[in-house]
Amino acid sequence: MTVTSEAPQTQGPPQAGEPAAARHRSATRSLLRLWPYVRPVRARLFTAAGVAVVASCLGLVIPLVLKWMVDGPVADRDPGGVWLGGALLLALGTAEAGLFGLRRWLVARPLASVEAAMRADLYRHLQRLPVSFHDRWASGQLLSRATTDLMLLRMFLAFPLTFLVVNGVTILAGFAILLSQEWTLGLVLVVPAVPLVILCSLFETRYSSVARTVQDQTGDLTTVVEEGVLGVRIVKGFGRHRSQARAFRALSERLRSTELRKAGLLATLWALIMTLPELAIGAALVLGTVQVADGDLSAGTLVAFLSTALTLRWPVESLGFLLAMSQDSATATDRFFEVMDAPPADAEDRPAAPGLARQLGADASPSAEGGLRFEGVVFRYADAAADAPAVLRGVDLHIRPGETMALVGATGSGKTTLTALVPRLHEVTRGRITVDGRDITTLPREELRGLVAVAFEEPTLFSATAGENVLMGAADARREDLVRALRVAQAEFVHALPRGTDTQVGEQGLSLSGGQRQRLALARAVVAGPRFLVLDDPLSALDVHTEALVEAALRQVLATTTALVVAHRPSTVLLADRVALLSEGRVAAVGTHHQLLRDSAEYRSLMSGHEGEGGP
Repeated sequence: MTVTSEAPQTQGPPQAGEPAAARHRSATRSLLRLWPYVRPVRARLFTAAGVAVVASCLGLVIPLVLKWMVDGPVADRDPGGVWLGGALLLALGTAEAGLFGLRRWLVARPLASVEAAMRADLYRHLQRLPVSFHDRWASGQLLSRATTDLMLLRMFLAFPLTFLVVNGVTILAGFAILLSQEWTLGLVLVVPAVPLVILCSLFETRYSSVARTVQDQTGDLTTVVEEGVLGVRIVKGFGRHRSQARAFRALSERLRSTELRKAGLLATLWALIMTLPELAIGAALVLGTVQVADGDLSAGTLVAFLSTALTLRWPVESLGFLLAMSQDSATATDRFFEVMDAPPADAEDRPAAPGLARQLGADASPSAEGGLRFEGVVFRYADAAADAPAVLRGVDLHIRPGETMALVGATGSGKTTLTALVPRLHEVTRGRITVDGRDITTLPREELRGLVAVAFEEPTLFSATAGENVLMGAADARREDLVRALRVAQAEFVHALPRGTDTQVGEQGLSLSGGQRQRLALARAVVAGPRFLVLDDPLSALDVHTEALVEAALRQVLATTTALVVAHRPSTVLLADRVALLSEGRVAAVGTHHQLLRDSAEYRSLMSGHEGEGGP
């Protein structure tokens, strides 16, 4: 499916305050965009709809059989005819039930496949979206779109969509039968149609606004639950469970109020939809009884007329329920495509030149010209205030092939942001970054990230085995590569776990200590023997003894790669050939550790642990 780019990339999810009419139009258009997902199963869906129409129309035949029975065998006191009519009614009822069961069987499997395909597309698209998108969107909003919203869409395709068609055909066929039996009584039932159409139109506009608010608030509540579960150690450690519970309760109450408003709208509509037809049927009953008494209408015709009218009660009265589900589904579709319309990170990737993979492959010689170079790099976050200074302001830095460069600077100087630009987690605002002489924007992201390995200060592990977490850094790595990476990162503690490298580390790796998680993240970065290595303070959670062991092993890896290492401690700085001092988004000085100690007061302050003192 082709993803279009309609949602603005610099904005987060739409807010509940957006005009209802605009959201309604957008949601209605979005429903039509489900067709690419529905098209593969359209044959079964159309067949199911046809079966349901036949089943519903069989229900309209029953009143005609009753008319024949009342005016014929019952009036003539013919027991054989009565038994025949009873058998015919039983056959019609059985066939109707069987056809509705067939309809359910026809749609169950294909619609489950549609839901699965949409969920898979959403997840795949989320992986391709830039980091800036995930910075703006709460995880709970994305989670609710992938679960609750897609469930609503499956329910819509299975029930409301079909029965809006089925009930529409049934109502038209039923009123045709009513008018053909006795047009004066038929007109009595047709009259309420005008106010019903007006009511449904007003309801649809108001309900769509409330439905959107409910789904957005559900996403907010999901975010709070997720954060509370992931941060349970912080909540318990600081004794904040009561305040967290109060915050959750406040959001729940807000959602409850909106749900009640939504239920009130639906109840009002349903009451009116049920009242008007009942009044019309009552009026038709009185008028029909008078006509039978006057001899203008047969009793069988009146029975058939009223039976047909009662058969039409459900198709008419279900309109409120079906419209509500349709609006919920339209809003869910709109929310789904809000994410799918966001342009992926590789939307503007330019194709790499033929043979570039061989030229810049992981086995390329470290002596190749170029290395890693920053040329006039300026970076500003997309949602930053217009008058806010850029995070990086004209960074010029050259890391020669095979060289290790340490990047130091005060907190907030832009070190982590600079390292995130190399694998294109963020895009430079101005300037460029090159690897071995090639602008990284000319490289497809997949190829670039095959050349550049990263390890962040805050290591993220997944609910998988320890070995699988490490091998995420190299899909084709062998067992010996895994063992080597664990040895370099001093992560051989893994072998002592209950099932060794096959031990599940739990969600976010919370079954491990901070230092163990950081060592596994470092092993993941070095397992593939990358051409370029970017490490963001990779040893911050290690004790002094383990740090010394990791540094000794890491020197062997750094000797064969081009590396940029964010460092805060002198021991990490000593791993580097040269040091770059970053100050207020600019490179203030470059040199060896000893040169900067001699020439830069700011650098001496940083290395002595008195950050910010004596700086320029």
